[in-house]
Amino acid sequence: MGWRVAGIPPAAALWLLLVACAGAPLLALAQPSKVSRGVAVPFVFDPRAVCAAPPCQHGGLCIRNGTCFCSRGYEGERCQYATCYPKCKNGGKCLRPGKCRCQPGYGGRYCHKVSCEGGCQNGGECISVNGLVKCLCASGWTGSRCQEAVCPQGCRNGATCVAPGICSCATGWVGGACHLALCRLPCHHGGKCIAPDVCRCRSPYSGIECTKKMKQ
Repeated sequence: MGWRVAGIPPAAALWLLLVACAGAPLLALAQPSKVSRGVAVPFVFDPRAVCAAPPCQHGGLCIRNGTCFCSRGYEGERCQYATCYPKCKNGGKCLRPGKCRCQPGYGGRYCHKVSCEGGCQNGGECISVNGLVKCLCASGWTGSRCQEAVCPQGCRNGATCVAPGICSCATGWVGGACHLALCRLPCHHGGKCIAPDVCRCRSPYSGIECTKKMKQ
C-alpha cells in the first residue's frame, strides 16, 4: 500500500518526496483518483503541514494544513472511509478496501448475489422483489424454503402430504385423499365401511360384518 500521485513514475515520486522532506515546499500535479476524492488538484505538498483533530487515517499523507492525500483504498477528508470497487450493492457497507458487509439476504464479494437463508429446496429459486428476498417455489411446493408439498385434493384422516398431489395415509385409510376406510372383514348386506374395521349396516342387519338380522 502506498501513496498515489498520478502521472509521476515511482522513482520520480520518491525523489520529489526526498526533496520535500529536505525542507522545500513542492508543487505536485495530481490527477483525480477513483479512490481518493478529498484532494483538490493541483496541490502543494508541504512537509511541515499539520492535519489534526483527527489526523490523516489509514496511512494517509498530510500534504498541507488540514488536507490529506489518501492511500489506495481510502477516501474522505481524513481518509476515514474505505472504498470498494465495484461498490457494495443492495445496501452493503464497505468495511475495508475490497471487503463488503452485506445486508441480510445478500451475499457475494460485492453483495451482488441474492442469498436466501437456509437455501431454497425442491427446485425453488432465491429472488429479490422490491428489496425483499424470498424463495420462488416450483409448482407443487410452498413454504418459506419451498419445503412443504401441496396436495390440492387435501389429505384427510391424519394423512400427510409428502409430495405434490401425493398423500401418505394413516393405517386403515386409502385413496388419493386418504378418504376411503379399510375393513379387513367385509361389510355384508349393503353395509358400508366408514372407518377402519367399522361397518355401518343397513336395517335390519347389525354386527361387525352386518351379518346379524334383527327381529322385527
